Amino acid sequence: MGETVLRLRDVHKSYGRHEVLRGIDLDVAEGEVVCLLGPSGSGKSTLLRTINHLEPLDRGAVFLRDELIGYRESGGRLVELGDRELARQRARFGMVFQGFNLFPHMTVLENVVEAPLRVRRESPAVARTRAVDLLTSVGLADRADAYPRHLSGGQQQRVAIARALAMSPAVLLFDEPTSALDPELVGEVLDVMRHLAAGGMTMVVVTHEITFARDVADRAVFLDHGTIIEQGPAADVLERPRERRTREFLTHVR
Repeated sequence: MGETVLRLRDVHKSYGRHEVLRGIDLDVAEGEVVCLLGPSGSGKSTLLRTINHLEPLDRGAVFLRDELIGYRESGGRLVELGDRELARQRARFGMVFQGFNLFPHMTVLENVVEAPLRVRRESPAVARTRAVDLLTSVGLADRADAYPRHLSGGQQQRVAIARALAMSPAVLLFDEPTSALDPELVGEVLDVMRHLAAGGMTMVVVTHEITFARDVADRAVFLDHGTIIEQGPAADVLERPRERRTREFLTHVR
């Protein structure tokens, strides 16, 4: 593994009186694949969204390399960044959601080039060339001119992955990317993710795909009630869990 690229320190998040995250500390190394596991309501998706400041923190800090995410220090206090600075920081993260979130009025190619054109101000020729390369890498170069409504769920999610990669992110975040797919389409998305992992992409993945986590992740992190119960090499956590709560969860999902 490379140097630490992502650091979470004492991350807290509540909604009203409901404390969702209770002091999370987590490091992710460059090139590492970390899978976040746990029951519904354990805080996995909220934790993922705090990483790129889609959810502001109540307490704690997130760093991408040495840059504080979402805030700047002023007079000994943390002040939330403005929209432009937040957009610049978020461009360093790729985010793949459960529901694809493609623009329905744009073709596949237009979906992939949109952010590089608008956020990074790339030339159309450069953005298009890279988009075609990315669509080829996810097996969809032949659907560049199709609209999302003409694609299967698995194809739409592969387009969403290509779109996230188009910004050359430092870290790729996946929020249960296969949960909305029919079972026969799950494999094609996981195959793309396996390819990315083999290529050294830094990835944090919320998933219930235990086989994928065991085979691909470097580290598994099990959360429950907003805290990290257990973490370690994926094979150890998933095959020989130390904690009773981890064992209960794995017995249930299997």
